[in-house]
Amino acid sequence: MTTEPLPEFPAGFRWGVATSAYQIEGATTAAGRGPSIWDTFAHTPGLVADGSTGDVACDHWHRPGEDVALMAGLGVSAYRFSVAWPRVQPGGTGPANAAGLDFYDRLVDNLAAAGVDPVATLYHWDLPQPLEDAGGWLNRDTAARFAEYADLVAARLGDRVKLWITLNEPFVQMSLGYGTGQHAPGRTLLFGAFPVAHHQLLGHGLAVAALRARTASPVAITNNYSPVRVAGGTDADRAAADAYDALHNRLFTDPLLGLGYPDVPGADAGAVRDGDLAVIAAPIDVLGVNYYNPTGVRAADADSPLPFDLVELSGYPRTAFDWPVVPEGLRELLTGLRDRYGDRLPPIQVTESGCAYDDAPDVDGRVHDPERITYLDGHLRAVRAAIDDGVDVTGYFVWSLLDNWEWAEGFTKRFGLVHVDFATGARTPKSSYAWFRDAVTRPARPATPSAE
Repeated sequence: MTTEPLPEFPAGFRWGVATSAYQIEGATTAAGRGPSIWDTFAHTPGLVADGSTGDVACDHWHRPGEDVALMAGLGVSAYRFSVAWPRVQPGGTGPANAAGLDFYDRLVDNLAAAGVDPVATLYHWDLPQPLEDAGGWLNRDTAARFAEYADLVAARLGDRVKLWITLNEPFVQMSLGYGTGQHAPGRTLLFGAFPVAHHQLLGHGLAVAALRARTASPVAITNNYSPVRVAGGTDADRAAADAYDALHNRLFTDPLLGLGYPDVPGADAGAVRDGDLAVIAAPIDVLGVNYYNPTGVRAADADSPLPFDLVELSGYPRTAFDWPVVPEGLRELLTGLRDRYGDRLPPIQVTESGCAYDDAPDVDGRVHDPERITYLDGHLRAVRAAIDDGVDVTGYFVWSLLDNWEWAEGFTKRFGLVHVDFATGARTPKSSYAWFRDAVTRPARPATPSAE
């Protein structure tokens, strides 16, 4: 673990922590909430590693005050949370469920009182099950329903939310949810999932318009990015890497920034109608960037259904998820976005960055996680280096505030700055919590050194 002080960050830099509704809230039938695709998926035997569900999760529904107090003690300036669509519209359509919105209304008030900016994500994968029954994101109508939902939430919270994020990681929803079936709703369409990409982006564009009509707060989308490393020296390997880069990194960014869709092998663009690309390219104020690791890619075997094979990157420390820890990949990603999109690129906020380790209390009840401190230290240095390279990065959110229910991995992976005893709900700040508190409360300096 490094002892060298962190470099200072620009004045006004947004320091935050992040969570999502299904991963922490629990209370999946409280206050009129309807079922989501993740309720259905988690309750299907054999789909979640430990057989658990999000029915209780971290019990945040009953403990929001305690969790806001943890944020206040951490000294962060922002909290990125998600609103559960099934709480607002249990069936995915119709008027707002006021009892569900009441929870988020109180949450944003409590955050404001604690000096923490509310950053609201409208969709973090918990699609109302009735919409999935009608086709889910394969159905163009879901995009329109999403815009209506965005309008309902903004009508209630738009005067206090400081940054709106429409979608979280639409690539992951498309690829794991509809492409390979590892996530809800568990469909296995491979490249037949392309309409999911388009309808999510169309929903984003329609939601941007709905938000602009209700609030003056900035609007963003959060994408997951992974720098691609070519694993091999052949032209076929390089072509495979280009194909994966187009699918993972460009499919959800090129059209947002007015460049249309890249060429993705196997994708059928028949879902795209006249005027859709203009809706999708509605200007955004911030691009949210989620980064965990680069991806190694080589040419696929002849019998592969995909045009690339993914290859494990060796020579790096690894997390409990077996992901390589590559801080320089974040700098590479940020400068690469700047180089690729130039003046089209809005300011960036790193809306997720974090790591899973097998943290547990010691005999004194304390939780020491030096590997997470090393991880955060390296990634914050990478962000500062990108800023020094001229990239307009204005914020960094740690994933996650709390250990949570980690999707198909259930309770087996811990990402939090705060340890959660999933049997009792007890919260214990880890040593990384104290480290990050010290990092965010250091004095800032200008982004560009003075010429004097």
